[in-house]
Amino acid sequence: MDIQVQELYERLNKGENLLILDVREQWEYDEENLNGKLIPLGELPHRLAEIEDWKDKEVIVHCRSGGRSENAKKFLQSKGFQNVRNLLGGISKYLEIYG
Repeated sequence: MDIQVQELYERLNKGENLLILDVREQWEYDEENLNGKLIPLGELPHRLAEIEDWKDKEVIVHCRSGGRSENAKKFLQSKGFQNVRNLLGGISKYLEIYG
């Protein structure tokens, strides 16, 4: 099940330990970010070891609007990640409401 921006906002404000995986490019991350772990979508297959510890935990993946992160979600699931959630609307929607 994917995640709405409101739920993510509330959980971040509670200080929950979340893996937020940002699959945008470095320049996009530099402009605005949610302090997530940056692994651009194109690099994800080569950098899975960096998030291997989260395979059985919740991973929240996001991009600008939700397209790349949906692809990342499907890829991670194909590699055995059990609980991957796409941020619906991406960082654009998050910042539109909470920015």
